[in-house]
This record gives sequence, structure tokens and C-alpha cells, in this order.
Amino acid sequence: MKTKLMENRCKFWVPKKSRFCANSPLQNSLFCGNHTPRTNNQWIPCPIDPSHSVLQENLGSHLRRCPLVKQVQSLSTQPFYQKGVNAGKEDEQEEPETGIPTSGFDIVTSEMKRNAVYSLNISEFFEMIGKIESVHAQICNDIKDSYKIPEACGVWIKGEVDRNVPFQEKHVAQQASMLGNLEEFGVLERIDGKENCELVERAENSNGVPAVVEFGAGRGYLTQMLADCYGIRRVFLVERKAYKLKADRSLRQKESLILERLRIDIEDLNLNAVESLQRLPYIAIGKHLCGPATDLTLRCCLANERSAEQCGVNCYLRGLAIATCCHHLCQWKHYINKKYLTSLGISKEEFHAITWFTSWAVDADHGSDLSDVIDFKLRPESIEREECNGDANGVEAIAKNMKAIERAKLGFMCKQIIDMGRLMWLKEHGLQTQLVKYVPSSISPENHLLIARHVGGR
Repeated sequence: MKTKLMENRCKFWVPKKSRFCANSPLQNSLFCGNHTPRTNNQWIPCPIDPSHSVLQENLGSHLRRCPLVKQVQSLSTQPFYQKGVNAGKEDEQEEPETGIPTSGFDIVTSEMKRNAVYSLNISEFFEMIGKIESVHAQICNDIKDSYKIPEACGVWIKGEVDRNVPFQEKHVAQQASMLGNLEEFGVLERIDGKENCELVERAENSNGVPAVVEFGAGRGYLTQMLADCYGIRRVFLVERKAYKLKADRSLRQKESLILERLRIDIEDLNLNAVESLQRLPYIAIGKHLCGPATDLTLRCCLANERSAEQCGVNCYLRGLAIATCCHHLCQWKHYINKKYLTSLGISKEEFHAITWFTSWAVDADHGSDLSDVIDFKLRPESIEREECNGDANGVEAIAKNMKAIERAKLGFMCKQIIDMGRLMWLKEHGLQTQLVKYVPSSISPENHLLIARHVGGR
């Protein structure tokens, strides 16, 4: 009986489970639909959702029944949907200097960035490293350690939360420190004489405390901590993907809290057109906004603020806290402060190289605290250039033979240069801002937090 059952199973071996796939095979095939061998010329990315592929010959029928069709159709009718409103613009006048394509806008993959770096000769490679060190020394002198655990988050730190809410110590530490830094920066404030805390409300506004907009919200557990520890009353969760085990159910049980989830890409979100947010001040938060998502969020919150005021729509940013990460995914088109980097002598091609180097900061063992890695002296001359001996793969050999601490040093410098450009953009828009290390790298090597607040007549 068991042998007959095995005969009716897909013949793809699943190493992690030490067994064959349990699905039934396709007719006249040994494999199921998931494991049938594919040829590249048959399969193409779905134009509606590139995360999955489809046979080219079946594209027409697939587009009529793709699961995201209804979602896209529904989204296009929403007033806050504006395709590419926060995407930024490619500098079309800049001539390409390397093999990276610059006509129109194509995603520059990590492989393309790596190949462009490896195509440099050795002197060009070391010249680029020298420029990175020089720029970092010039602009990255005020990044402080700021690991803050506010008293308000005690119930979470002690693990005294709803058992239905997932609890992971490293994530709780990051979330609490984000809120602690917001509190220290004056965006969140503890009200004396009350058990709970409330968001600062500086303007005379009958609508009460500001709203909270969480970008890249995922399951929404950063907002869950805010709701449990601070007196928030209106929440907007912005996330393009669908998730199970969301915090929404727990949040909706709070009678004083109004929750709205916006399933939309940040790139396409016109925040000023969200009707329920109009005429409200708000605070923007985001934990680990990957790569360009940070730039899209900043543009979403601030780039169109002046036009909103001209139209009489009084929704504006009070403050923000964004934990940046995955800088290797950043794209020149999306980056918020191309003008600033250009003024420092960094070209588009060098920006792509810098984003690729950032992956070196997190590809090592981070069991120990690497907070002092920036103080390590990077010495290109310590690398034995004679090993390359004029080889066409000289830069590749150098990169692979660099010590782990040298790679981490260069990676962290590049991350900080990218984030400092974002900080300067916020300053240009009238915000008081800081870039801090909000947790030790032993908790997360992605430990940079961008915090800002409006000062003066806000």
C-alpha cells in the first residue's frame, strides 16, 4: 500500500525533509507542477506580479485569472493610488561610464553592480576606496550609540504581553529602542501622573493626538507595541504584501483605536489623498525599510507637502523614525538626495558600487559587537597586490582576499554615507534630525535609525 502511494507522488527529493515531494505528479510526468523542470525560454515573469512566473504560451489566460488582478483593479480606483508618485526621477543627461545600463530605468541588480566593480582596474578600485574613506570622514562624524529602552515599554520587555502576540526578544529590543529614541527626541512624551503615555500634541487641534503611519508594516507588531505602551488613537498600516498572523485582530480589539490597513506599494501612495488622514498631523515609523523603501517613504511624507498645503489639505508630518536596512537594494532613481552625493563627487556608477559594498557589512559573523569596526584602519596597501600580478580578475581577487573586518569596515562606511544623504535631505526640508545606532550590532547589524521632527510652527 505504501509503495503504491509513493508511486503516485512527485519524484522531487526534498533534502530538508529527507523525503520526496508529497504532491501528485502531472499527467505524463514524474514531477508536480512546482518541480517540473523548466527551460528559460518557456517561462517569463508575470507582468502583474513578477514574484511568480508563467509559461509564455499561457500568458493570455493567466492574466485573466492571476490572483492579483482583482487587487490591482480595486487599487486603481482608490483616490490615494498614483502610479510612481514617489519613485523619483532618473538623471537622463548623465552619460554612462561603465557597463551599467542607464537608458530609461531598469533595476540595477547586485550582479550587475558586482560585475561593474570587477571590471575596474586595480588603481581605479583603490581610488574608489580612497574616495569612500574621504567622504565618510567628511560627513559621518556625529553618529552616536543610542540604545534606549523607555519605561513605557516595560510590559513588553518583561514579556507580559498577550500570548497570542509573537514575542522575540531581539525584535522587542529593536522596537522598544525605536520608541525610546522617539521619546528622547521629543516626538513621544510620557505624561506625568498617568499610567499610560501619550503622543505629544503641540498644536491646538481638536482632533487630539497625532495619527501614526507605519510604512512597510508587515504584520504590524511595531504598531502593536505603540498601541500597548502609548496613547495612540488612529493608525494607518502601509504594506504591499498580504500576511498571516497580523497584529490587526489584536489592535482592533482596542476600543479607542481606529485602524486602517492600506495594501499598496509605497511608491504609488499619495498620502495627501488618504481622506481619513486629511487635516491630521501624523508620525511616520518604519522598522527595517529595505533599500529604496526608505527613500520612497521620505518622498511620500515630505516631497508633496507644499502642494498639499496649497490645496488646503492640512495633513503633515510631525516626526519620524525609520530603521534603514538592505542598502544593497538601493537604486539611483529612487535615492532621495542625488544632488548631495553629486556635490561630494559621487557619480551614479560610484553610487551603485557603494550600494554593492554595503552588503559586506552584514555578510560576516556578528555574534560579537562590531560597533568599533569603523575605527579600524582600512589599509588597501595591506592587500598583496602582487598576487593579482596583472590578472584580468585582479579586482575580484583583491575583493575576495580582503579580511572580513576590512570588508565590514568598507560596508559600514558605505551604509552611513547613504543614510547621511537622507539625513541632509530631511534637514533641507526644515526638520531637526539625527542618525543613531539604536541597538548593538550583536542584536542586529542593521542598526541605524533615522529620527526627525518638525520644530517651530508645527
